[in-house]
Amino acid sequence: MTPNQVRLDDIVETIRRLVVCESPSDDHAAVRASADVAAELGEQLLGVSPERITIEGVSHLRWQFGGAPRVVLVTHHDTVWPLGTLDRLPFAVSDGVLTGPGCFDMKTGLAMALHAVAALDDRDGVTVLVTGDEEVGSPSSRALIEESARGARAALVLEASADGGALKLERKGVSLYELVAHGVAAHAGLEPEKGVNASLELAHQLLAVATLGDPSTGTTVTPTAAASGTTSNTVPARASFKIDVRASTAAEQARVHNAMTGLEPVLAGASLELRGGVNRPPLEAAASAWLFDRAAAAAERLGLAPLSGVAVGGASDGNFTAGIGVPTLDGLGAVGGGAHAESEHVVVSEIVPRTLLLLELVRGLLDDAEAGA
Repeated sequence: MTPNQVRLDDIVETIRRLVVCESPSDDHAAVRASADVAAELGEQLLGVSPERITIEGVSHLRWQFGGAPRVVLVTHHDTVWPLGTLDRLPFAVSDGVLTGPGCFDMKTGLAMALHAVAALDDRDGVTVLVTGDEEVGSPSSRALIEESARGARAALVLEASADGGALKLERKGVSLYELVAHGVAAHAGLEPEKGVNASLELAHQLLAVATLGDPSTGTTVTPTAAASGTTSNTVPARASFKIDVRASTAAEQARVHNAMTGLEPVLAGASLELRGGVNRPPLEAAASAWLFDRAAAAAERLGLAPLSGVAVGGASDGNFTAGIGVPTLDGLGAVGGGAHAESEHVVVSEIVPRTLLLLELVRGLLDDAEAGA
């Protein structure tokens, strides 16, 4: 069942090389060094150098084979872990478990993508995209992701799986805001009546914003970090808080956005300033259903355990590909757990089966496209 090109030891070595080159998203030099490693590994496996794309100082890679993109493999090489984490949490393989910073999210997925594409007899129509700022919301790479996927038959996202290896069939959309209340400063002891208290205005707005969620649809609107004032004896002239919004549908995301933009000050003399907006559109079930059926059939052909799928709250670059109308299947990467946690790990025995699943899925999609299906 295993093609000669898909060998566990080779994939684990690729993962090791990626993991030991630390790549925190906010360190452009580290991400550039990581891109160098990924480019070298990819060139060794695929026989061709990638396109090197630097946007706003962030290093991205792209391999495009043939003409118009038909299947796009979406990956990233940045992680949430600061430089030096490797000293404390070194790369290791022990008792069937692979560990190291970024192994699960998502350097194993990147390694799987490279090895799966390397095993293809015909790569015409395949694009492998490796971005460098996914963990901070893909500010520099969003347009690149959308450009690379536009018109494709499918986008396959190599983010790690959900619990038990489940694929991710739905992802909530994300909106990020900061609401700033502006007031008037005054001495809190001598003449507080001459001030307009931005903290009080903020309190009114916090309560209003907290009502915008809808448990029946799974929409969450969560006030998070807040700041106010300058000194203990000054009526604060400025106060602010940030808001994290998660919504399962574009309609819900738009409803909350309209409500946010419609907020009005409560206190006389106060004013509001809203910053931010929609960060990622939702990956809705309709975008993944057809591809999940294809993946399930591929798993059956390979003799793998039946696949399962779940909806998750976190977002990925698959939200962007789904947002432009490209069928998108997420969670095709590593099986394990502990994303963004010190318990991050990958189940080694699942690496080859998941790589074969990806290979079979890509091959089938390319064959269908060639036949005009």
